[in-house]
Amino acid sequence: MDAAEVLTTTRTVRRRLDLNRPVDIDVVRDCVRVAQQAPNGGDREASAWIVITDPVLREKVGVVYRAAFTARHRDAGDGRLVRSARHLAENMGRVPVLVLPCVRVPGGRFPAGSQASLWGSVLPAAWSYMLAARAAGLAAAWTTVHLDAEDEVAAILGLPADVRQGALIPTAHPIGDGFRPARRRPLGDVLHLNQWTEAQP
Repeated sequence: MDAAEVLTTTRTVRRRLDLNRPVDIDVVRDCVRVAQQAPNGGDREASAWIVITDPVLREKVGVVYRAAFTARHRDAGDGRLVRSARHLAENMGRVPVLVLPCVRVPGGRFPAGSQASLWGSVLPAAWSYMLAARAAGLAAAWTTVHLDAEDEVAAILGLPADVRQGALIPTAHPIGDGFRPARRRPLGDVLHLNQWTEAQP
């Protein structure tokens, strides 16, 4: 795949994660190695990565995730996206690899005001990980539902107080292929040149 294909076909994959096929941990290591090249605030390299392959730990994280999802989406209805997200919630503990991109926060407390530079030290790397996984033939999903119970996940994984989680990225081989660009709003609806102007009909 060329760069454009990787960039436009990397999707959040929920229902098509192969829960039974093992993932080579060395491939995951390579994806994290690629992700480390992403820009980061002040070149501090404040990101850290937790890669969970142990089935007991995966199941424990899955239980927390499922409870957080249920609490958050209790009245979410039964649309296609909700069904897909619910499937992932019900099976999170069975996904072969769970990846948590984290950031070290001095004192474990988020600064007041803008946190853009802080999260800019980990979120670009998390997306780079997903791109690298796609290029390596894997599929992944970006989710933050577990952050509603971040302390519980931190306790399961023994995270120190100054390490905060930015996302949870379940990773597996995909079932099938055929990932394609998603439908997005027309460029004219989102692109503003020089000054903000409302899109013209």
